[in-house]
Amino acid sequence: MSQSKNERRKVSFIGLGVMGGAIARHIAKAGHELTIYNRTPERAKKWSDDNPGLAHRIAANPAHAAQDADVVITCVGNDDDLADVVLGPNGVFRMLKKGGVFIDHTTVSARIARQISVEARDLQVHCVDAPMTGSQIGAENGTLTLMCGGRDDAIEAARPVMEAYSQRIVHVGKPGSGQIAKMANQICIAGNVAALAEAVRFAQASHLDMDKVYEAISGGAAQSWQMDNRWQTMDEDSFDFGFAIDWMRKDLGLSLDEGRGLGVSLPVAALIDQFFAEIQAMGGGRLDTSAIIKRLPKKGRK
Repeated sequence: MSQSKNERRKVSFIGLGVMGGAIARHIAKAGHELTIYNRTPERAKKWSDDNPGLAHRIAANPAHAAQDADVVITCVGNDDDLADVVLGPNGVFRMLKKGGVFIDHTTVSARIARQISVEARDLQVHCVDAPMTGSQIGAENGTLTLMCGGRDDAIEAARPVMEAYSQRIVHVGKPGSGQIAKMANQICIAGNVAALAEAVRFAQASHLDMDKVYEAISGGAAQSWQMDNRWQTMDEDSFDFGFAIDWMRKDLGLSLDEGRGLGVSLPVAALIDQFFAEIQAMGGGRLDTSAIIKRLPKKGRK
């Protein structure tokens, strides 16, 4: 049965981090009845205090969050976290009703996404793996891109709620496909930001006007989101923009593992993963990915 974008639903959101907290706000402001849950109760309370009136209730555990819900959305840390909140003793699938919708925005392995999809099928629950891109800014502005894996009917059941916080929803293919697409996305980002770091250091060492270099090269084939958003901040040694190196290494690890399973060589991704490891060893794991430039000595500039 088709559902309209404006139909009010009972939506439970699990995982109120930087991305999840912003998404939850959009869901409530779209008119849905919002239940929230976070494994650290203090974060859920703080979210509720910071967003008065938006949360209908704070759940005691994931199963409680799923009780009576039409849609449950998760945005947690990794495979183990996701397995716990969905399949654990107090997990979402203990209580999510037949015909309900489960959406996962965590970046995890395709294996766990497929496993959850099988469990959902047996429970007659619609299931979508929908990792996202667009950064913290995209979450705050409601302009995320979602890469979705799942059955056609599951995507359509999830779409009206996902439209509250995304500008692009792409159905990539069967369960797990969204995660594979996200891995490809992260491989591209890693390559872009590593090359950009070298270009910035190269231009700095040449004593060029960095604004003029950016103006000259950003309009052609070298242009990228990383260049547009990180050229100036990398030049200024500013690295506090949300997506941490720790998280990128987790994502690249998933990509490299999946590549090995597919028999696909990813030598550039593997090398850049080690570059990020160098920044972690310097204590920079919580800096954003553009901090990869810190492994390159600065010459010609104060």
